[in-house]
Amino acid sequence: MRIAIVGATGMVGTVMLDVIKERSLHFDELLLVASKNSVGKIVSYCGRDYTVIGLDEALLKQPDIAIFSAGGETSLLWAPKFAKIGTVVIDNSSAWRMDPSKKLIIPEINGSEIEKNDKIIANPNCSTIQMLMVLAPIHKKYGIKRVIVSTYQSITGTGVKALKQLENEYNDIEGEMAYNYKIHQNAIPHCDDFLENGYTKEEMKLSNETHKILDPSISVSATAVRIPVIGGHSESINIELEKPFDVSEITQLLKETKGVIVKDDILNLDYPMPLYSKNKDEVFVGRIRKDFSHKKALNLWVVADNLRKGAATNAVQIAEKIVADFF
Repeated sequence: MRIAIVGATGMVGTVMLDVIKERSLHFDELLLVASKNSVGKIVSYCGRDYTVIGLDEALLKQPDIAIFSAGGETSLLWAPKFAKIGTVVIDNSSAWRMDPSKKLIIPEINGSEIEKNDKIIANPNCSTIQMLMVLAPIHKKYGIKRVIVSTYQSITGTGVKALKQLENEYNDIEGEMAYNYKIHQNAIPHCDDFLENGYTKEEMKLSNETHKILDPSISVSATAVRIPVIGGHSESINIELEKPFDVSEITQLLKETKGVIVKDDILNLDYPMPLYSKNKDEVFVGRIRKDFSHKKALNLWVVADNLRKGAATNAVQIAEKIVADFF
């Protein structure tokens, strides 16, 4: 089993290596792949040193699985080249997500859709993954008509440049800006580029990916906000259901959902926060309550580490399923 990590020296790539180690994903050979700037660097991992190689060399080595986390342009150019030689590509960018010929996979929800001839598999957007981990069991039992979601997203979703900006601003140092505005002590209602309809790409991903993974009949309206937080993304979600429900039944259903942890004890001020989700693979849900303005609606608060379940862990889980089913 030869596995390549493309973008191995980046923020998500580094977390991916941690997740592979923690989950003991089997490999006989590991290829750490990165851009020209990182080729030749030595990375110490699991008791041995690895030399970072380029994409050309990785292609020649014909890996069984290649997990890409190197941006959309790289994926569009290189994923088909790897797929052509028989490599299964798991892509973490937005490049292939809405391609009708490619599967968009959250293993707990639609992992059974993966087939042996799938050579490029897309990893959903981080915000979509944590939202659907909670919505999927509710939709299955009660049917969801409409979702209104506001996200409060960690700067880690932007990358190292954003972390440096926050650090500089905290220490009152002038430096390179990842955002158009100061992020320290601020909230920016702008994640990704704006589209003609007034929504951002990030907001439309929540709608489009929900349709592809869960159900095209669900109406989704999103507002995505960037906040000066490192531990994970948070989401305030209002859900309109098809069938009547009881809050206690919803809570019990989520308690029984694999990969979801309910933290919902307001008497003891126990609710999900990025502080708790950092470096964890689970999706946390709390503040579960009826919407008193609508008899078939409820409100939820959902938090997850966007670099883990929102990116690296989900990709590694896809790899685990491929290994288990087809190798």
